[in-house]
Amino acid sequence: MIEIERKFLVNSNNFKAEAFKQTRIIQGFLSTDKKRTVRVRLKGEMGYLTIKGESSKNGLSRFEWEKEIANAEAKQLLALCLEEVIDKVRYEVKVGNHIFEIDEFLGSNEGLVVAEVELNSENEHFIKPDWLANEVTGDVKYYNSQLSQFPFSKW
Repeated sequence: MIEIERKFLVNSNNFKAEAFKQTRIIQGFLSTDKKRTVRVRLKGEMGYLTIKGESSKNGLSRFEWEKEIANAEAKQLLALCLEEVIDKVRYEVKVGNHIFEIDEFLGSNEGLVVAEVELNSENEHFIKPDWLANEVTGDVKYYNSQLSQFPFSKW
């Protein structure tokens, strides 16, 4: 499946009042190779194994395969991951016909807040809420796989 999304920095906490869901996410990486990122994630009580391919030149799309796995399996795989794990709270906010996923990072990435919106096409129109700031789509330093190696606190 091809995933198409745009990513933005967030300029205020106003999104929190609009959120209909909030979930803690812990994730680690078995591979951070840009051609084949392999991620293990605990999202609430659910576990996931995800493989992502290389991003398109504009950073808008890439192959993504995801499989739900047992919580216990995800915990075992997290123990095999590269050293730094990503710890964040994800807020989900409906804006028009789209759902924005806003990640408020904790730990060594604390202070970073990023919003993503998934689209059906690269040119699809969407409403931009006032809490969106600069677009960072395609900027690899904002990829979770890179944040696990080069955390926001060290920029």
